[in-house]
Amino acid sequence: MEKNLILTGMMGVGKTTIGKRLAKELSYAFIDMDKIIEKQEGESISSIFRNKGEDYFRKIEKKLTIIELKKNSSVISLGGGAFLNSTIRQYSKKKSISFWLDVPIEILIKRLKKSKNRPVLEKEKTDTSIKKIYFIRKKFYNKAHYRIKCKALTLKQIIEKILNFYEKSRD
Repeated sequence: MEKNLILTGMMGVGKTTIGKRLAKELSYAFIDMDKIIEKQEGESISSIFRNKGEDYFRKIEKKLTIIELKKNSSVISLGGGAFLNSTIRQYSKKKSISFWLDVPIEILIKRLKKSKNRPVLEKEKTDTSIKKIYFIRKKFYNKAHYRIKCKALTLKQIIEKILNFYEKSRD
């Protein structure tokens, strides 16, 4: 029974892309929590935010994330705000090895301004609003087991770095 590998970090850092590659390398299941929530609810995350509100979304996110965290041998990509929830964070730290994928704010701003599917930014996609979210969330992301500074790394280097830390953590 192998511990899960958790990816956390801001929207737009590449959790899904990196997660799929890690799952393939480890022969683990890949779990994208946003996709799990969308499937369960029968609508997009943006639609859930718009029609039912962020509080409703966070309750569903917590419930479904805890279910997935109880499994083993999975790579789990958390939604950008999930690690702010203390219960999700505690489960992640107890049952899994967690990685904060950190990208400099300037790069995030460029990526997120182009993005269409970011409900937290639906009302306002300014540099200031993105920075505000990043700096609020950063202190929670920092509670992950490991921080991976992705700026100067290729996708392959990020994968190798995570796998190296993950292998050492399982011993």
